[in-house]
Amino acid sequence: MLVVSRVDEEQWRRTEAAGDAAVRASCRSFQPLRSVAPMVKLATVVPEEQHFILSSLAPSRAQRRLALAVVLALLVVLILIEGPLSTIEPERIYAFVPAYAMALFVVDLITAVLLFAQFSILRSRALLVIASGYLFTALTVIPWMLTFPGAFAPGGLLGAGLQSANWLYILWHAGFSMFIIAYALLKDADPTKGLWQGSAGAAILSSVALIAAVVGAATLLVTAGHAHLPRTMLDPVRFSTLRLYVAGSQVLLNVAALVVLWVQRRSLLDLWLMVAMCAHLIELCLIVFPVPVRFSLGWYAGRLCGLVSGSLVLCVLLYEITTLYGNLLSAVFARRREREARLLTGDAVAATIAHEVKQPLTGMVTNADAGLRWLNRAMPDLDETKAALDRIVSDGHRAAAVIDRVRAMFKGDLNRTAFDLNSLVGETLTLVGDALQKDRILVRTELNAQLPLVIGDRVQLQQVLLNLITNAIDAMAVSDKERVLRVKSDIHDDGAVRVSVADTGTGVSSQDIDRIFDPLFTKKPGGMGMGLAICRSIIEAHSGRILVAPNKPQGTIFQFVLFANGATSAGALRGEQPENLPHSSHA
Repeated sequence: MLVVSRVDEEQWRRTEAAGDAAVRASCRSFQPLRSVAPMVKLATVVPEEQHFILSSLAPSRAQRRLALAVVLALLVVLILIEGPLSTIEPERIYAFVPAYAMALFVVDLITAVLLFAQFSILRSRALLVIASGYLFTALTVIPWMLTFPGAFAPGGLLGAGLQSANWLYILWHAGFSMFIIAYALLKDADPTKGLWQGSAGAAILSSVALIAAVVGAATLLVTAGHAHLPRTMLDPVRFSTLRLYVAGSQVLLNVAALVVLWVQRRSLLDLWLMVAMCAHLIELCLIVFPVPVRFSLGWYAGRLCGLVSGSLVLCVLLYEITTLYGNLLSAVFARRREREARLLTGDAVAATIAHEVKQPLTGMVTNADAGLRWLNRAMPDLDETKAALDRIVSDGHRAAAVIDRVRAMFKGDLNRTAFDLNSLVGETLTLVGDALQKDRILVRTELNAQLPLVIGDRVQLQQVLLNLITNAIDAMAVSDKERVLRVKSDIHDDGAVRVSVADTGTGVSSQDIDRIFDPLFTKKPGGMGMGLAICRSIIEAHSGRILVAPNKPQGTIFQFVLFANGATSAGALRGEQPENLPHSSHA
């Protein structure tokens, strides 16, 4: 089982490493599951555990290209609307306002919730600020919709005046720009700094209450005090000249926020916030310039840009969650495979030891019974008793050697010596002589006297022969037909040594022939499924090959090829079909 166990161990080690690297394998930007688990429990997250979070994950080249493509697409829309399409006058659709407002409310509210969730994990003050900014836009859009002239009432609800909705829009966009600037300034190169030390829930509730109070105060200001507001609207449709100057100030504030973000940019979140601010700039230009009226083509296009602006970060957050979830599943599956490999390896170790030690122990019990029978005679036969005891001693030494070889299997060590394979065949047949006589099995050997010496581990190769011959005996023991065991050794065409063990037993079914060397696979009622796996492992550890095929007209033939005197068998390495094997399977 050298290769079986060694492969299992190597796979185990690879899987154990891959269990931690599974997330990197499927998405290089993310860290393994062991970095995710502490994320929920720790108030302070170390930098290594933040690399898969949007607020600290560095954008890839493809993500930067995608962001640039979005900005260029928005610029193309701006050029078209400000240029060739500027003279188009679409119909006034007052129902567009509540539809747009509710869509933006839902998008910004979900974005705020997701950002608040990240704050509860990372405790970053910057995240708390940007989450509050999105909550501010989500809450402000509701009074803006209610006070918009013609949306629900000719003059708007909440006691609004002509200037109310427009000033809410101005405060809304200016406030969001201020939140962006505050977010960028609160960012720190060291993620462990600038963290919220108190309760995350209390911070979130306080932020929600504060934002709601600010939005309520702003709504009260522009509705109850609308008569004192500067005139940015000439009528419910046309903007005043003052609105152009206010829009210019908003553009400058947006540019300032964009510059601060550019200077402080480090993460994927920063990248898409910059794209969102670009969309805000284009929205302002489309709404006010060149036609300063509501329900113009630019006004409609500007609202759509505003919706795009609000949706960008949400889409990236949802992508992050989906990707992280998929990679967490990959990590869980990798850990599960690791546990299964661990259990399989443990079963293989136990089965290997039990299988290999069982044979010499059985021989010891048999010889002990024989010795007792010789002693219990009226005239004890001391010579036979002595021979039985000698065989018990020999089996004991063989059991110890087997245990040492099992340990060597898992270490990958081989005790290589040069020996005669024919003599090994004779010794092995002697070991199973009693079983052969008991089941009345005829043994035919065809051993090539010119066989060269083989270099390998004698004990392990004897285990191979013993397993193959024992399996042949078991297969013929339940057969009512002629029982013939044929053991043959010869020289392969390229100088390698080939040994065949053929029986006339029940044979191997065609559906099992490709699985017969798999660990823990057996068809015998009391079998462990490790014997042939051990044979394959040992032969492959000696750089050889083992094959199986039906033995015409009945039974099975096993054949293994070893290199003589350390030579390399090119034919075996190429997978050439050894003669007399019409069908074969190998590991």
